[in-house]
Amino acid sequence: MPATASTPPDPIEQFQPFLDKVTALLADPALKALPKKEQCQRVINVVQERFDFREMSKRVLGQQWRNLSDQEQDQFERLFTQLLQYAYVGKIDDYSGQKVEFTQKRIKGERAEVQTLLVDKDRSIPVSYILLLRGDQWMAYDVVVEGVSLVRNYMEQFKEILQKEEYAGLIQQIQSKISQFEQQHKQS
Repeated sequence: MPATASTPPDPIEQFQPFLDKVTALLADPALKALPKKEQCQRVINVVQERFDFREMSKRVLGQQWRNLSDQEQDQFERLFTQLLQYAYVGKIDDYSGQKVEFTQKRIKGERAEVQTLLVDKDRSIPVSYILLLRGDQWMAYDVVVEGVSLVRNYMEQFKEILQKEEYAGLIQQIQSKISQFEQQHKQS
């Protein structure tokens, strides 16, 4: 049945095939045979299907976002996405067949939370995806792992840098961190 304006689509129905696709990619031995940079790029290409990196960037910068020109916003989104790509997607080798179990969902207007458990042999890690309805698609803009919000974590780090070094200093630090990750990936 098509979703009407009063009935948003089910976020689990939209998110489950996406997470299945991500875990299948991570489990693919051919992926691990590729150079690190290419592994990251393949994973981020899939992740971009359901993650709204612009919304994530906007929330991470908070009020500072409104002070940026369109070009600066685009630059920040690109750099922040790259930073996440290396910082999190770079942990591909850590994936060892964990399963994702969907535990519950909450929908409030155009926002939703999908709660999951990342289940390993000996433990389960709660992971929640915070979503925003864009048209008829639920898009994630935050991930909360064991109660720690990715957006809030970066927001606090960036706020401190912005206070000391302003926006130019933040961009310089992000670019420096990306360069460090790129150097590490060349060596591995």
